[in-house]
Amino acid sequence: IYACGDVAGPYQFTHAAAHQASVAALNALFGRLRRVRADYSAMPSVTFTEPEVARVGLNETQARAQGVPYAATTYALEELDRAIAEEAAHGFVKVLTVPGKDRILGATIVGESAGELIAEFALAMRANVGLNRILGTIHAYPTLAEANRHAAGAWRRAQVTRGQQAFLEAYQDWTRGAGGLGALGARALAMRGDRRPAYPSDAPS
Repeated sequence: IYACGDVAGPYQFTHAAAHQASVAALNALFGRLRRVRADYSAMPSVTFTEPEVARVGLNETQARAQGVPYAATTYALEELDRAIAEEAAHGFVKVLTVPGKDRILGATIVGESAGELIAEFALAMRANVGLNRILGTIHAYPTLAEANRHAAGAWRRAQVTRGQQAFLEAYQDWTRGAGGLGALGARALAMRGDRRPAYPSDAPS
């Protein structure tokens, strides 16, 4: 007997039931050769309110309860051109990552079409794709999907240290002939010592 959906649990989502159905069918047909298991590691959920609320993976409450260290990065949809044009410039994209790394632990989106936007983070978590790869992926303009890339950009900006910023300033001075190699070398040596955020307001919480 194979079961899927609400009777099987643990999620009462139609998309969870569809995933379980495919697993049950594969095991019923080919289980003697190879059995597969349902993978709930990146199970999205959506509340179809106005605005929509969608999430995948851990949220901050769960991370704290489980003792999982995390860094939170938030991008406000008030800054997104498409959201402004659609008069839907309210809400946010919040991404939890491993501190100091781009690996995604979870994402929460509140806003217009949040249920559509969360799919990119679900795929990223399932395929072990980090925020750097999302940032490096071209997103069409103007779309709501750009919010995910902007959230990745906010995370990347927050990783810049004052030491790195000072070195890049010295490098630009040198390329313009306004600074010497000595100053550039000094900044390079000092770069690792100053790990304060260059943009404190963007630093993950």
